[in-house]
Amino acid sequence: MTIEWSRQEVLEAVRTRLLRAGAVLDGYSAVDVVAESGGMLVIFHWRRDPNTYAIKVEFPRGSASPWTGGSYTGLPVTAPDEWAADFASRFAIELDNGLVRRSRRMIRDGYVLLDTHDAPDAWPAGFYIGRVALNDLKLSASPDDLEKAYSILGSLPASVSPPVSEVGAWLAQAGMDVTIPRQLIVEARLACWLQAYVDNAHGEPYVGQAAASWEDKRRTIARLDLVHIQPGVPSEVRDALVRLVVCEVAEAGALRVVTAVDDPELHGLGFRPANGGGLALHTRSTEPPSDPAAGT
Repeated sequence: MTIEWSRQEVLEAVRTRLLRAGAVLDGYSAVDVVAESGGMLVIFHWRRDPNTYAIKVEFPRGSASPWTGGSYTGLPVTAPDEWAADFASRFAIELDNGLVRRSRRMIRDGYVLLDTHDAPDAWPAGFYIGRVALNDLKLSASPDDLEKAYSILGSLPASVSPPVSEVGAWLAQAGMDVTIPRQLIVEARLACWLQAYVDNAHGEPYVGQAAASWEDKRRTIARLDLVHIQPGVPSEVRDALVRLVVCEVAEAGALRVVTAVDDPELHGLGFRPANGGGLALHTRSTEPPSDPAAGT
């Protein structure tokens, strides 16, 4: 059905909906919504990630809801405000399902333009990567509660401290060394601990892990302390673990990731030699790929 709204009306409706506080979901912070050839550009910040992101949104060609596609019916909407509200709802779900992490990226005018078209999965087919649960506190290590949960684990007096030896026990049983991440929990420095396992009905066997810590008190520099996959596991799983560690710490505010892990494959993921040894990677995509003067 042909719509009777002008593009300016749609733009204003989307701006009104997305630029207000709490418009989409926790972690989303609007920068602007601007018109460009063929559509609108939604520019935003995500969690504490230092990048500025943008997605391109086409103007509606009819009165169908922007929920059109997949299992969605695209029910008709009657006004620009209704279309904008439906778009905001779908945008929230896409962000919550990893839009920033799974999109292809292109640097443009100082921001990162995201495109999900034909973007690769976040991890190789047949495997799944997730956070190691802090089950002693009944908390999951999500970016939103990561700092709180790990600080609690590391700051409780020894007499009441939860049994850190139980955290990641399933990884230890699979033959992986969990000494480093457990020690980082005790020191209240653990920034991220991820696990990889075979994607099946049992969620086993566990085939890899990666952990990072905070290098400075301001928590702007993270250190990749550990990345490991079991023998026979494709190297793509190791790469995915590293990429997701970078995403996790960036969303928690890290501006740079450093590491002493000696692996040539890290260069393909954006790490470059740092002054004084080791490798470093900027989480801000508009930064130069390496900065030897920054050190480790």
